Amino acid sequence: MHQECVLLNGTIVTFDAAQPRVAALAIRDGRVVALGSAAEARGALGPRAAVLDLGGRTAIPALTDAHVHLVSHALARTRVQLDDVRDFDEVLRRIAAYAASAPADAWLRGGGWDHTLWGGRWPTAAELDAVTGGRPALLSRKDGHSAWVNSRALALAGIDGDTADPPGGAIQREGGAPSGIVFEMAIDLIRRHIPAPGDAEILAAVEDAIVEAHGYGMVGMHVPTSMTPGDGALTLGTVQRLRERGRLALRCLMYLGLDGLEPALTTGLRSGLGDRWIRLGGLKFFADGTLGSQTAEMLEPYEGGGGRGLPVIERALMDAVVERAIAGGLAVSVHAIGDAANRAVLDAIERGTAAAGGRRPALPHRIEHCQLLTAADIPRFARLGVVASMQPIHCTQDLPVAQQLWGERCAGAYAWRSLRDSGAVLAFGSDAPVESLDPWLSVHAAVTRERRDSGPAGGWYPEQRLSVAEALAGFTGGAAAAAGAAHEQGRLSPGFLADIAVLDADPFAVEPAQLAGIRADITILEGQIVWQRS
Repeated sequence: MHQECVLLNGTIVTFDAAQPRVAALAIRDGRVVALGSAAEARGALGPRAAVLDLGGRTAIPALTDAHVHLVSHALARTRVQLDDVRDFDEVLRRIAAYAASAPADAWLRGGGWDHTLWGGRWPTAAELDAVTGGRPALLSRKDGHSAWVNSRALALAGIDGDTADPPGGAIQREGGAPSGIVFEMAIDLIRRHIPAPGDAEILAAVEDAIVEAHGYGMVGMHVPTSMTPGDGALTLGTVQRLRERGRLALRCLMYLGLDGLEPALTTGLRSGLGDRWIRLGGLKFFADGTLGSQTAEMLEPYEGGGGRGLPVIERALMDAVVERAIAGGLAVSVHAIGDAANRAVLDAIERGTAAAGGRRPALPHRIEHCQLLTAADIPRFARLGVVASMQPIHCTQDLPVAQQLWGERCAGAYAWRSLRDSGAVLAFGSDAPVESLDPWLSVHAAVTRERRDSGPAGGWYPEQRLSVAEALAGFTGGAAAAAGAAHEQGRLSPGFLADIAVLDADPFAVEPAQLAGIRADITILEGQIVWQRS
């Protein structure tokens, strides 16, 4: 596109309260300069301005995914994928086919499996041995908080019946021997033996993932660290190399892991450092595990007496980390799923803020996932200025297991409406590769609270549903606020960045069931077309 361009002949939904819908929009040097009628937009530009004819289509502010494990997602697209496979025999067939194409000494990687789809039985090392041809294998569960490994992987890691559970992790056992399932920090006992992928492989995979994002109308990602040691440094280095080569067509808000806290404090790094392409969000760490692995930390036991989950970090250490981060100008972003973990994180942020004399970092604190909350804790998000960074697709994907393990407590699960009405900022994402990067699946989930294949009709706890505009706000204005960028991103207003998604359907006009299928026809980043459907 030219430095000056006018968008005409469509419906432009701006998310600007002063002009919510306009017929035309003018762009100069990557920013919106005028909104309104075709004549008003043309009048703001010179006579040589280019014209982009929308052809009657709907345009909205381009989307930002507020929670993506970018490198993990990119590499997962190149490995065996077991997402939503309901038949265990099919799982084994896919692994066998993948193994057959791999070198004899290669580690087999991938995952996305969900044992609750097979009746809740955990798979075993012996079953994996039968299809991996002697190659070591580590296949992550869909949530990334447990992994299925074979006997060769256990042997290479030196794990046997005498191996103790590491702090913050557990080795599942049968008859005293490892069964083939490891939880949380125990995954690292094996992962440390896996050769790292090369730079060229990572860069190519991430570039492909960025193209995928553009196809959804997405131009930004918030990138938290995962539980993989060194993930933060690897991802930060990857996006920097892409930018150096002029190939980073995506804005990235980056988070350090716990291993980055002391270096950050020593060097004086603060939240907000950088520019709008690569920016430091703060410190990301984990308070608990996940629902599906029954390691999310609960105030009361899981239904059926399944314990209270597994805290990943000791409370005293979490309090100290949060206090030190806040004192050093770093916002914290903490994974918390269970109601006990969410309360503990809110408590730590409240105490850390008080210890800092009420000062807050330049970017807001966040809780990632916030899946189960008590009624008393919901208003604390707005009061403490904590962003609720949530992934609506988790609600519908996890619905059966949430109902099974949390029972009546689900009234406080995935409580988007309650949080929003309390004044909290909602920032929405995918948690890819845990779920699909496709943001339209989450828009559908937020609006309907129905699984696409099985309902329930009218929605699960339908009082927590959002409107289409409110759901999209989580990927636009909410994500911008979480990144400290609400002054120039998240809506289409004069002076704001010209980040625009031209869609193949109007999300405000289609039936709710059709929301999940929407795609971008054109994606514009700062006035430049970065994606156009052929």
